[in-house]
Amino acid sequence: MLEILRPGVQTTVQDLGRHGLRHLGIGQGGALDMPALRMANRLVGNPEGAAGLEIVLGPVQLRFLRDGWLALTGADFDATLDGAPVWCGWRQAMRAGQVLQLRGCHHGMRAYLAVDGGIAVPEVLGARATDLAAGFGGFAGRALQAGDRLPQGAAVALEGRAGSRPPQWTPEIRALPGPEYDEFSAAAQDALWTRPWSVTPQSNRMGYRLAGPALERTARHELLSHGVLPGVVQVPPGGQPIVLLADAQTSGGYPRIATVIEADLWKLAQARPGAELHFVPTTLAEARHALRQQRYHLNRFNWSAYGH
Repeated sequence: MLEILRPGVQTTVQDLGRHGLRHLGIGQGGALDMPALRMANRLVGNPEGAAGLEIVLGPVQLRFLRDGWLALTGADFDATLDGAPVWCGWRQAMRAGQVLQLRGCHHGMRAYLAVDGGIAVPEVLGARATDLAAGFGGFAGRALQAGDRLPQGAAVALEGRAGSRPPQWTPEIRALPGPEYDEFSAAAQDALWTRPWSVTPQSNRMGYRLAGPALERTARHELLSHGVLPGVVQVPPGGQPIVLLADAQTSGGYPRIATVIEADLWKLAQARPGAELHFVPTTLAEARHALRQQRYHLNRFNWSAYGH
């Protein structure tokens, strides 16, 4: 069990989300930076889909109530365990009563904390992820508060420190043209790929609102509602794109000018308000290759996660 002493800006219980329920209007949810959560879980001997904590900025303070193991991944926080440094991308032992403190983060925006055994909150609709908009899952369907105590699963037998260097964040976001790409003007298409886009403060787990040149749609017909997924880049009437993320709705009616590839969604999770992004055109074959490479990177240190 662990106790939340200071929850920070927004700390939630997240796993890899809910799948196969979009036809019922239930979104995916789950960690915005899924490779980081997978890495943290592997380091402490958990199944990669075990629930951990998604921590946005800080400061955060929590106390462990049993011995075990922890791993922090994602954003590179100034983190200490009873005053001793905790390194991003590495696992280390924890003792009952020790306090983990996360102050500011040097790079990125979201950190992921995994503990051996996982965060053992009840499953709701097949997952433990917190759906903030619907108010279910995670711990009471909400962001964590001071005084919350989270159950922890059975201890895992591990030995020694192990870790891997986190992937390097870059502002290049690879994307595929969307279903309505050809309905936008040539100038809009050119701007999508050649102009910088700034993350606005109105961004959240549902989607990142970007600021840049207005993207003009030349087609005037109304679109029927259609299914949408994380990564879809919608363009509302104002012309400023929105990249949908894990907590996005399951359907929408805005034109879809592009779709961010799955392998690059983690970069959006780590982009702070004000960050400048650049969309880079890619192909379906390149998108599949990038995802295979990402999985390969995770599998490379599978041996170290178990101390072999």
